[in-house]
Amino acid sequence: MRVAVLLLALALQGCSVTRVAYNNADVVLRWQVDHYFDMEGEQTEQLDRGLAALLAWHRAEALPQYARLAGEMAARLQRGIKRQDLEWSYDALREQIRQTLVAAAGESAGLLDRLRPGQIEHVELRLADENRKFAKEEVQGTVEELRERRMKRNRERLEEWFGSLDDAQQERLRQYDARAPLTGALRERDRRRRQAEFLAMLRARDAGRRLAPWLERWESDREPAYARAMQAARDEYMQLLLDLDRTLSAEQRAHAVARLRRFGALFESLAQAP
Repeated sequence: MRVAVLLLALALQGCSVTRVAYNNADVVLRWQVDHYFDMEGEQTEQLDRGLAALLAWHRAEALPQYARLAGEMAARLQRGIKRQDLEWSYDALREQIRQTLVAAAGESAGLLDRLRPGQIEHVELRLADENRKFAKEEVQGTVEELRERRMKRNRERLEEWFGSLDDAQQERLRQYDARAPLTGALRERDRRRRQAEFLAMLRARDAGRRLAPWLERWESDREPAYARAMQAARDEYMQLLLDLDRTLSAEQRAHAVARLRRFGALFESLAQAP
């Protein structure tokens, strides 16, 4: 999951740094993998071959799809979005993540099945570190503090796309924050469950058989309470976006449309690079 999200993040950084970041994705990904798995000897050579194959696939297959999606999103935003546009965007993003997860599983399962016990312990320690960071940001604190952190993140994200929000738009964001359920504790429990399953898979040396289907279930096997909370939060966020769309100034809409079109052009350029 981390590899898929990292590849998407590298492709979606600010346009001024995306080309450099993406063209050095092998370095970034190798550092990330080594951070978790502490690769050594022949493992590093196999890792390099796997990353090269994954990135070649991503450039040839995923980036052209990103370019098409960015163009379509720009066109829909230009005319004004509807609920079905948001559902389409969400489903398209999920499908891109799914395809990348499947591709990553094909390149990594054999290597994962040859990890030493000490390396698996290293993975467990790194995951514990990540869990502490997640809990500090998403779980610890009063309800008011958690909502304030979430609102700050959402305001920053929205203003990246639309520019500064006016007072009425910020008030609508506050209403969203008051309505949408806090999901941090449920997400934390799901993270720990998935991590335990992954570590058990590594110890059983069964990634070759189980990794790809396990990764494809990254959303579908959530516990019912978590699934309901995530759906409720998603519904509230989509309604927020629909309400904001009706209040966008011409400048705000043009800002977001232009950003999407720049991304689309960049994705096309990166896909064609040798």
